Amino acid sequence: MPSIRSHAILDHDAASVWSVVRDVGSVADWFPAMTHSEATSSGRSITLTDGATLIEDTVTLDDDLRRLQYQLVGGDLSVDSHLGTIDVIDLRDGRCVLVYGSDVEPAEVAAAFDAAIREAVNRLDAHLTARRAMSA
Repeated sequence: MPSIRSHAILDHDAASVWSVVRDVGSVADWFPAMTHSEATSSGRSITLTDGATLIEDTVTLDDDLRRLQYQLVGGDLSVDSHLGTIDVIDLRDGRCVLVYGSDVEPAEVAAAFDAAIREAVNRLDAHLTARRAMSA
């Protein structure tokens, strides 16, 4: 099963980044490939920009580790297996590292997932900067 990973050092404290990442129902706010997302009793439902839907279950939501893991369990994509993991690591200087990895099968969809995740990691920084400016 192909594994993909993207990461970024963000000029935001880990607690602020984690508060956005852990809000599973609001992922479409910072993930450009998504137009809508909402929390469900077991995870979230998502609508992609092309109209396709995803149903994901939360596997891990650990506030101490600042780790979110989710699994694709339904929807319109032809994916046999998918596990996404997001870790927010505190650098203790007002910055953090965001590591976003996915294991996905079949291998043919890995490139599309990789591109979408890279775009989302970049968009998260802009989303956090806009939130900070609005609260200032």
